[in-house]
Amino acid sequence: MNLKQRDRKHLWHPLTQHKLHPEHLPIVRAEGVWLFDDEGNKYIDGIASWYTCMYGHSNPKIISAVKQQLGVLDQVVFSGFTHPPAIELSEKLMDILPDNMAKIFFSDNGSTSVDVAIKIALQYYFNKGEKRNKVIALHNAFHGDTFGAMSVSGLSVYNGPFEDFLLRIERIAVPDEQNWESVVKEFKNLLDTGEVAAFIYEPLVQGAASMHMFAPEHLDQLISIAQKAQVLTIADEVMTGFGKTGLNFASEYMEAKPDLICLSKSLTAGVAPMALTCCSQKVYDAFYDDEISKGFFHGHTYSANPLACTAAIAGIDLLCSEEIQNNIQRINKRHLKFERHISNNPKVKSTRVRGVIFALDLNVQMDRYGKLRDQLYAFFMKEGVVLRPLGNTVYTLPPYVITDSELDKIYEVIEKCLDII
Repeated sequence: MNLKQRDRKHLWHPLTQHKLHPEHLPIVRAEGVWLFDDEGNKYIDGIASWYTCMYGHSNPKIISAVKQQLGVLDQVVFSGFTHPPAIELSEKLMDILPDNMAKIFFSDNGSTSVDVAIKIALQYYFNKGEKRNKVIALHNAFHGDTFGAMSVSGLSVYNGPFEDFLLRIERIAVPDEQNWESVVKEFKNLLDTGEVAAFIYEPLVQGAASMHMFAPEHLDQLISIAQKAQVLTIADEVMTGFGKTGLNFASEYMEAKPDLICLSKSLTAGVAPMALTCCSQKVYDAFYDDEISKGFFHGHTYSANPLACTAAIAGIDLLCSEEIQNNIQRINKRHLKFERHISNNPKVKSTRVRGVIFALDLNVQMDRYGKLRDQLYAFFMKEGVVLRPLGNTVYTLPPYVITDSELDKIYEVIEKCLDII
C-alpha cells in the first residue's frame, strides 16, 4: 500500500468529514518555507503550518539546539523538579513580555493554555472568598477545542454539539466605531453584576473568525474598564504572539496590560507541542498561601519538556535578531503594497493587513467548509501554495524567512484565484 492508502486505514484527521474527503496528502520533508510530498512535488507553506513554523521548517539553529539538548536531558516531571531550559526560557520571556508579567505556567497546546487561564481566574476569586463564575468573551471568538476554551469560543461550526455542557459565558460584540457606545454599556452592565471573573479576548486579530481585525483603542478601554471593576483580563495570544502583528505581542499595542496571557503555536517554532499561561504577580499572590488547597492543582505530564523549552529559547533568540525583525517589517510592507494593488478588483470585497497577516474577502457567498471553498483550496495546492481559505476569506501568514520571490508566488496565486470565482 502507498502512504495515502495506509493513512486511510487507521487515521482520523482534524476538521475533516472523512466520507467527503477520504485522502490526505503525504508530506515527507520540509525545509524553509517549502513542504515536499511523497511524489516530489513542493509547496510554499503560506500559513506556516497553522502559524507555528515562523522561522522556517527545520531551521538549523533550532534543530541544532534541540539535538544538543536531546543528549543531555530529554524529559523530567516538572512537579518537584526544575531544569536549566525551563529557567532560561522564563528569563528570556520576561525580557520580551509586557512588563507586568511575572510568572509562567506550562501546559501543552493553545487550548490548554486557555483552560489554565480560565481556571486560574475562577480560582483567583474562590481563593479570595468571592463567588464569580462568569466569563465575558467576544462574539465569533475562537480559543480552542477543549471544554474551557470551547466555552469561551463563539463559532458554532465547532461547538454546536456541546453547547449544553459549557461554562457560563456572556458575549459582547467586537467593538468598532459604530457600536462602541452600546458595547461599553452592555459590558459595564455585565461587570456591575459582580459575577464576572474574567474578560477573555484575542487581541486585534480574531484568527478563526476569518482574520477579523479591530482597533487597539477600543480594546484598550475595555481592558481598563474590566480592571477597574476588579475583573481579570486574559489575552489569548496563541495565534498573535511572537511577532505576527508586527510587535512581539499584540498586547503591546495597548497601554492597559492583561492580567494573563496565553501563548503557544510559534512559541516552539513548530518543533514540539508546548504552551504557556503567563500572569502578573497580583494573580500569582492569590495562590501563594499556607493552605495547600489554595495552590493551583493543574498539571500536564509533559509540562516544561526540556526539548520544547530549548526550541522556544532558540526561537526567541531568532525573533529578537535584527534579521527576523527586518523580515517582519519587509513582509508587512510587501503585504501593504499587494493590498493596494488588489483591493480595487471587483471580485474583492475587502482587504486587511496587520503585521505579517494579509487577508482578503472574496465578493461571493461561500460556506466555511463548502464546495467552492474546497475548490479554492485544491486550486492553491495545484499551484504549489498551501493556503486554507476560511469561507470566502483568503489569507496568508507566511514564515518570517520567506523571500520576496516566494511572497510574489503567493500573491500571484491569490490574484489568479479571482479568475475562477
